Amino acid sequence: MKKLLSLIILVSMSVTLFAQGNTGDAKVKTPVKPALVVIDVQNEFLKYMSDEKDMALKMINWAIATARYCNIPVIRVYHTNPGWGPKPGTTEFEFDKSVAVNDDDPKVIKNFPSGFKKTDLDKILKEKGINTLFLCGLSATGCVIATYYGGKELDYNVFMLKGAIMSDDHEMTNAVENFTETVTIETFGFMLEHL
Repeated sequence: MKKLLSLIILVSMSVTLFAQGNTGDAKVKTPVKPALVVIDVQNEFLKYMSDEKDMALKMINWAIATARYCNIPVIRVYHTNPGWGPKPGTTEFEFDKSVAVNDDDPKVIKNFPSGFKKTDLDKILKEKGINTLFLCGLSATGCVIATYYGGKELDYNVFMLKGAIMSDDHEMTNAVENFTETVTIETFGFMLEHL
């Protein structure tokens, strides 16, 4: 009886170890499918940004050009508030003319800080198979950070683009870049070129 019990324990342990070895070692890599999300670079809000604005706009355009070169989707996100605006269709609502977005880039209009709250952003990204987001725009301390955490809650890989986000306070923008996952524009370009 002891021999039978020992044999059962030995077989049981062997099956357990074999199963753990096969499932524990087999990791499936998920391919990176990125998108660039350009947030709220609208005429109404740009006038409140700090002196980092001019450089951030250049960096945003560099990121857009890099995304297009690498065939990565560029998603536009616009903010409006039904009570005070800016109202869609007005100059204040539109992105600054210097921002190199195209009319055929997917467009999301939001009423809340997060680009995900009560919008089609998640649906658009899922339809394109996107799992990784690079964020740029404004305000770093408002809608960009809200969209960052909204994406994290939905299990996207989310990164800020250093130098391509802005707010009304340069020090606060730096703080956001320091406590979030941030990549430089150069790293962004390198990552996209090597997908």
